[in-house]
Amino acid sequence: MDKKDKTPAECIAALRRRNHLSQEALAEKLHVTRQAVSRWEHGETMPNPETMRALAALFDVTIDRLYGAPVWEGIDGNAVFRSYSETAVGGESGGNSFCGNSHEKERNNMNGGKMKKLRIGVFGGARGRTMIGVLLHHPDAELVAVCDKYTPLLEEAQKTAKENGTEIAVFEHFDDFIRYDMDAVVLANYANEHAVYAVKCLRAGKHVLSEVLPCETMAQAVELIETVEETGLVYAYAENYCYMTHTFEMWRRYRTGEMGMAMYGEGEYIHDCSSIWPQITYGERSHWRNRMFPTFYCTHSLGPLITITGLRPVSVVGFEMPQSKDMLALGAVSSAGVEMVTLENGAVMKSVHGNLKREPGSINYELYCEKGMMETGRLSPLQPLNVYKEGESRCHGDWEQYAPEPQIAADAAKNYATHGGSDFYPTHFFIEKILGRPDGAWSIDVYTAVDMGICGILAYRSILAGNVPVRVPNLRNKEERDAWRADNACCTPEIAGEQLLPRTSHGYVELPDSVYENVRRLWLDGKNA
Repeated sequence: MDKKDKTPAECIAALRRRNHLSQEALAEKLHVTRQAVSRWEHGETMPNPETMRALAALFDVTIDRLYGAPVWEGIDGNAVFRSYSETAVGGESGGNSFCGNSHEKERNNMNGGKMKKLRIGVFGGARGRTMIGVLLHHPDAELVAVCDKYTPLLEEAQKTAKENGTEIAVFEHFDDFIRYDMDAVVLANYANEHAVYAVKCLRAGKHVLSEVLPCETMAQAVELIETVEETGLVYAYAENYCYMTHTFEMWRRYRTGEMGMAMYGEGEYIHDCSSIWPQITYGERSHWRNRMFPTFYCTHSLGPLITITGLRPVSVVGFEMPQSKDMLALGAVSSAGVEMVTLENGAVMKSVHGNLKREPGSINYELYCEKGMMETGRLSPLQPLNVYKEGESRCHGDWEQYAPEPQIAADAAKNYATHGGSDFYPTHFFIEKILGRPDGAWSIDVYTAVDMGICGILAYRSILAGNVPVRVPNLRNKEERDAWRADNACCTPEIAGEQLLPRTSHGYVELPDSVYENVRRLWLDGKNA
């Protein structure tokens, strides 16, 4: 039998022609632009996983075939496929996976056999420091530009790059930055502006890695998803708490099936930011942290539970804690929040986060399943994971207590200790996903990102309505999107317009200018509160 090994670009083009479709006709069937199809067929971009599934269904082939799995033409003329699906997360060839390395081979071929590094820029020089560090040392990518409105951060980025033997371009204005020659952009700007800038980057032909959170409104969620679908570019969500040493291990072990189905879980992100409030809000009344509602910043606590189980949220109930006099004195009106989330299998997850009093802060997760449970070591940093598995007899089982080690790209991951060892993986898996490699399957796609983020948005609707359950739509389904397309309700006046929401359920509070002036003085003096 003759072996034929095609790239994904060649597979898509060949299957389109075999089905007698023009690029325009294929684009119409997939609800994308003709330019997106053209970029796929020229190897410039890859369709996202949802689009790959749609292509496989349309052409009546396996996902592996689209990713360039080798094909042997048998004597009877039938194609025999070798499956790579065992490398995918969960072992499902139709899942969010990039199987095989044909796209990487294609990039090599386009550059005379030498791998061309991905050119990546970072928007946001403060939170972006972590991504800058990863990109400066990644074998398959290079940092080429940084954008920030604060000049000292640009100077810092240039200095760091130079110390690592490279020169980068810097920009104070996004419109100049986005025109620079880049393959992809990391969004590390203000948390309530990620969807707005993600859409701009995607429409400019750039892959996007977005810091938390994915969107501020339901309308932004719809637009973000549809832009990813239309462009066919990679969108990845940098929820690093899903990749902490212990939560990543829980994710890996749950997906083996050894724990059985999820029943109940808790995620806790308690971080008292009061002392550093001047350094992260600068005394700006309109800073997003001073405007956010209590359940907005939910994906650090909820996100790992969603990725570990792989289950979609279907309803949410929200709760707001009493207002903190300590935070009011610093300009923040809303308090900590709780989301009680029901998943599609009926399991319930509790997510709690905010400025509550505990030092050190608590980043804790526990998951109860049919066959046992897993929990992080809240008070035992040297033993961060505890696993209980029931044996053959009811109510009898064994405990494991151990400190997990990185399992993927371990040598590189060990160089990054911040945020529980998680800061390497979002950027690494983003690069792997663009290159079409198997480890890209661990990257968080736009649908999962939106699932996490809109739980917080809708939990606040629940709070304002008296803590009633609110249905979480499945925005993968196009027929569910129209109901939310014009829903701009949030606490940012410039975005919400007439749909402006109060920042707290506890009643209107107008803080005097002196509060913010005092915080700004502390920031300018380099002092904490």
